[in-house]
Amino acid sequence: MNKKFDRLELYALLQKIPYGKVITYGQAAALLGNKGWARAVGNALHRNPDGEKYPCYKVVHGDGSLCEAFVFGGVGEQRRRLEAEGIEVKNNKVDLKKYGLI
Repeated sequence: MNKKFDRLELYALLQKIPYGKVITYGQAAALLGNKGWARAVGNALHRNPDGEKYPCYKVVHGDGSLCEAFVFGGVGEQRRRLEAEGIEVKNNKVDLKKYGLI
């Protein structure tokens, strides 16, 4: 039987991302069991019920770029939250080699 995408598993995963680290949509999908779920990850993050409890700001695009449609205030707010953890953002991108979890 094929496993189905579970947004609650995604939210639990968000809580496990260490301070000062990020993951990409594709990495989150792969960690949940199917790298093809990257779009489902994005959709679930856009419906995140609690941005403090489930830190969706720690998820970035595959090239390290921030999300223009960040649900809790756009790219500026995502940048602010990342920088508050010491994650350097240049030109709305994060260096995945330095700050990536994987």
